[in-house]
Amino acid sequence: MKTLGGSLTSVQPGKVVLEMPFNPTFTQQHGFMHAGAITSMLDSAAGYAALSLMPENAEVLTIELKTSLLSPAKGDHFRFEAIVIKAGRTITFCEAKAIAIEENKEKAIATLTASMFTVLPKAR
Repeated sequence: MKTLGGSLTSVQPGKVVLEMPFNPTFTQQHGFMHAGAITSMLDSAAGYAALSLMPENAEVLTIELKTSLLSPAKGDHFRFEAIVIKAGRTITFCEAKAIAIEENKEKAIATLTASMFTVLPKAR
């Protein structure tokens, strides 16, 4: 997230919001933010949402994700909202959406569904 300029702006149990400014370093040939950057931020948002419901010493790994690109990623900055759909003991299901913001107008640009695996420290 540091490389992409992402920041955590809101954390609630099972819900997280991240933001990222436009950065021409991460654009594709048409000047839109690259789908890889958008997907990375969606994945991070979903991971943090899952982590917010896990035990204190747990970590999270994405084991599956699907991104649907709805519209070109054109905006001054972007918001990524993720929620937990179902938290399980070992696998948590999440959804996230990416929103482009330009001149105070918002547009949905991508969605993500993901499965997150709970990683607990090994007993010694």
